[in-house]
Amino acid sequence: MVGLGDNNNNPGSKPKDNKKNKKKKRGGSKRKMTAEQTSAFKSVTEWVYLDRHNSSSSSTPALSSWVVDDFGVQKSLGRAMEKVVFELHSHSKHSDGFLSPSKLVEKAHGRGVKVLALTDHDTMSGISEAVETARRFGIKIIPGVEISTIFSPSRNPEMEEPVHILAYYSSCGPMRYEELEKLLANIREGRYLRAKDMVLKLNKLKLPLKWEHVTKIAGKGVAPGRLHVARAMVEAGYVENLKQAFSRYLYDGGPAYSTGSEPLAEEAVRLISETGGLAVLAHPWALKNPIPIIRRLKDAGLRGMEVYRSDGRLAAFSDLADTYDLLKLGGSDYHGRGGNSESELGSVNLPVLVLHEFLKVARPIWCGAIKDILESYAKEPSDLNLASIARFSRMGSFKGSSPLSCGKDWIDRCLSSWLTTEERQNAEFEAIRLKLSLASVDLGGVQVPIETK
Repeated sequence: MVGLGDNNNNPGSKPKDNKKNKKKKRGGSKRKMTAEQTSAFKSVTEWVYLDRHNSSSSSTPALSSWVVDDFGVQKSLGRAMEKVVFELHSHSKHSDGFLSPSKLVEKAHGRGVKVLALTDHDTMSGISEAVETARRFGIKIIPGVEISTIFSPSRNPEMEEPVHILAYYSSCGPMRYEELEKLLANIREGRYLRAKDMVLKLNKLKLPLKWEHVTKIAGKGVAPGRLHVARAMVEAGYVENLKQAFSRYLYDGGPAYSTGSEPLAEEAVRLISETGGLAVLAHPWALKNPIPIIRRLKDAGLRGMEVYRSDGRLAAFSDLADTYDLLKLGGSDYHGRGGNSESELGSVNLPVLVLHEFLKVARPIWCGAIKDILESYAKEPSDLNLASIARFSRMGSFKGSSPLSCGKDWIDRCLSSWLTTEERQNAEFEAIRLKLSLASVDLGGVQVPIETK
C-alpha cells in the first residue's frame, strides 16, 4: 500500500510511553502531506494510472483528497477514492502457490491492489495469464520471477547458503529472454531431482511418501518444490501441518533437505541486470549470514532488498540497505495457502517515498530494455522478434494476424500504460519508429510495409 513517510512499526519494538501510546490509536490523527510526499505521490500515481492519464488527466486521484496518518500512511478523505496498493512479491500455481494467475489477480483486485508483481519461483510462465486478467480489473502487472540461487563463499560447499533473488522487468519482459529462460529451465530441472531426493530421504526416515503424490500436487508442467513435498506429507498424514513438515524435515539442512542445481547468486544478479531487470534480495532475514551476501551481490549489480513486511519495517535490514545504498522494498510473499501464518496480498505498507525511489531507479532500466527489444525488431522485423515485443501480451500469439499494428501505432497503444508520452517521443524512440516505417515483413512471399493500414 502506498504510505507516506516511513513506517517504524517494527516488530518487538517497545513504546517509549505506554500511556501515551494507548491513547494514540493507529490513524487517529491526520495531517497534510509534505512537499516531498506530495511530489512523490503525484509521480507514483501518474505511473500507476498512466493509461488513464494519457487519455484523461482527470482520472488521476486529486492530491487534495489525501492526507497521512500518525505513521505516515496514505489516507483518503473521500469514501470513493481508490487506494494505490503495490504488491511486489506473490506466487501462483505456476510455482508453489495455490491460486492460478487469474485467481491471484482477482484476489489482488479484491484487496485493492493496483500494481502486482507476479514472482513465481524460477518461471515466468504465468505472466501472460496474469496480464490478460489484469486488463479487466485495471491492474498493472510487473513481470517478475524469484530465482533460486546459492551463495558460496570461497566456493566452500559446507558454507553454502540458499539465496532467493527477485527480478522485476518491464512490460516486454527480459532482453535476451532465451538466455534467462535457459538459466531458469536448468533450475527447474534441478528441482525435479531435488524433490525426488527429498522423497527418497523421507522414505529412508520410514515415511513412505510416493513421488506420484508430490507431482500430482505440483500439477502438470510445474517443477516440484519443498512446499509440494510438504503438502504431500500433510495429505498422507505424516505431519499435522505444513509448519511441522518444514520444522521437522524440510528446513535448510534438515534430515530430508536437498539442494538442486541452482546457479551462484552473483551469476543470477548479473544476468538480471544484463537483461533489463531490477535485482532485489528476497527475505534477507532468512539468511544465516546476510552481510557478506549483501556486500558481494551489491558488487554484482543488486539494486534493492526486502525490508518491509506486513508487521512493519525491519530496522536492522533497513540500516543494511542504507549502508549499501540499496532500495528498501517488500511484499507479502503470498502463496494463497491460507491460515494466520500467511500475510495477505497488499498487506505490506510501502511508503510512497520508497515506491517513488523504486520507480525512479527501475523506470530508466525498463525504458532502456523496451527500447532495446524494439530496436531488435526494427533491425529485423521477424515473427520471432515480434513475439519478443508482445511476449506477455495477448498480441503475443499473432499467427495469421496482420503485422501492421506493430508499427508506430502498435508501440503507442501497447506501451502507453508503461511509458510516458515524453519517454515514447524521445529521439531514440523516434529513430526506432522511422526504422519501422521503412521496414516490411514477408507475408506469403509479398513484402508488406509494417505501417500499411
